[in-house]
Amino acid sequence: MTALRDRLARVRYYVREFSGEAAYDRYVAHARSHDPDAEVMTRRAFERARVDAREADPREGFRCC
Repeated sequence: MTALRDRLARVRYYVREFSGEAAYDRYVAHARSHDPDAEVMTRRAFERARVDAREADPREGFRCC
């Protein structure tokens, strides 16, 4: 049973990394470690800023239209 649990944890890790969901968690940890009193963006604001930055840079924003 523990082998199955370990495999599921690994799959969950890779899915979160691949989908970008873990990026917000890394952002929060980074922001809090550098300035605990600073206001942290909400997940929605973080994702919006991330999409805006990706679309502003033509090397990263692979949009067809």
